[in-house]
Amino acid sequence: MNNQSNRTTRVGYWILTVLFSLMMALSATMYLTSDAMVQAFRHLGFPTYFRVELALAKYAGVAALLAPVPDRVREWAYAGFGITLASAVIAHSSVDGPQAAAMPAVFLIILCASYVLRAKLAPSKSAPAEG
Repeated sequence: MNNQSNRTTRVGYWILTVLFSLMMALSATMYLTSDAMVQAFRHLGFPTYFRVELALAKYAGVAALLAPVPDRVREWAYAGFGITLASAVIAHSSVDGPQAAAMPAVFLIILCASYVLRAKLAPSKSAPAEG
């Protein structure tokens, strides 16, 4: 990958990752502070404690995406967010129809794009050692 392409990939990765992380942090905060979210979780059939667990998991996931952590921790954050968003698509579609799943689907796509760009930035493990 040439320097300009690498720079473009890096900028794209950070824009998508920060956008995604801001949305997850905002939704986690709303889960803990908004009466409308209490009603939304009830409407979807989830117990009240689930929104608190989900909020805490989202905060931990955001930290894992943005902080300098081992790759394995970041991989688990991507997996956790992927499962959460896929589950949100299913829950919203099941209760309110497919149009209600648009927002979690958009953020699932952003998450996947962030993951793909991150993989492009990672050094290849099969590349021969230089020297």
